[in-house]
Amino acid sequence: MTNIPINKPYADSGEEALVLDAVKTGHGEHRNKYLDRFEQEFASFTGAALAHCTSSCTGAIHLALAAMGVGPGDEVIVPEITWIASVEPVLYLGAKPIFVDVLPDSWCIDPKSVEQAISPKTKAIIAVHVYGNLCDMETLLQIAEKHHISILEDAAEGIGSYRKGKHAGSMGTAGTFSFHGTKTISTGEGGMVIASDPEFMHKLRVLNDHGRDPKDPEAKMYWMRQYGFKYRMSNTQAALGVAQLSKISELVQKKRDIFLSYQQELNNLPLHWNPEEEGDQNGYWLPTFVVDSQHSFNREQLFQAMNANNIEARPFFYPLSSLPMFQSRPENKVAYGIFDRGVNLPSFHEISPNEIDRVCQTIRNFFHG
Repeated sequence: MTNIPINKPYADSGEEALVLDAVKTGHGEHRNKYLDRFEQEFASFTGAALAHCTSSCTGAIHLALAAMGVGPGDEVIVPEITWIASVEPVLYLGAKPIFVDVLPDSWCIDPKSVEQAISPKTKAIIAVHVYGNLCDMETLLQIAEKHHISILEDAAEGIGSYRKGKHAGSMGTAGTFSFHGTKTISTGEGGMVIASDPEFMHKLRVLNDHGRDPKDPEAKMYWMRQYGFKYRMSNTQAALGVAQLSKISELVQKKRDIFLSYQQELNNLPLHWNPEEEGDQNGYWLPTFVVDSQHSFNREQLFQAMNANNIEARPFFYPLSSLPMFQSRPENKVAYGIFDRGVNLPSFHEISPNEIDRVCQTIRNFFHG
């Protein structure tokens, strides 16, 4: 019985050709050839004015928060349901993460909980488009404007997701993306920051070049006014990104087709799926269901059944405040009430109809057994 992985990259001869060209020619005066192109084409795809490649989405979040001025003594509001990479950069900068609840339908950050958590120390909100689902950006932007704070959209999982015609990541102060090998498009590892404010992006680029500022009148080789970071993407990775981006419509549509197949085949089970509001488009990075709270469900037993059929599935994210390094916040009742009833299903681009059937049959057998 063949293994069905949760996700893996898709690549063909187009990727091979550009990566080989980057290896052979992407040095010296051409060292940024594909980096520049990837940034320009990704900005165009997302509708952003500017984009900057990074070595990971974690690095992108770190740079963006630093460029927003987040530092020691500040507070940053973060949703409970997200991967820990959304919050680690807050800690890198010496700030304090404030965990708030999520909405029961989208599993994204709850704007009411955000407003209740704002204090004089609040510097930023991180809005995570979890699993490709979309945050209520209109309400969050109103809150941010009212309190004069920044919004960072963590769109690591949101490639191909649109909120009222605007791509995930393009609505806040900045947006960040991941090109990890499990994502809809991949450079193996890698990330991107997008923004519309040239001054913000200049500050971010300086931070990502060890603090070297070409606009500083006193700047000279090996001299800089501040220290920075190095989250640079390689030109070779960017070549892979350019090739992946050239087929982005096809890759997103495949994700959507996979999700709809699961939803249709399992429509008679007590499951709540990734939502898609009218006027939105969900890129459905990971098809995810949460079992109805009125239905008895043991997730570990389902995983055992999946493993027995060589199917890789993943658990829904734990509430971040439930992890040992943080103080538990069980008052965030939605997050604490859904995490152990949520499951992510395989959605790699080349999954076959027979493999989807095998996943669905395993789930049906579990619920009806």
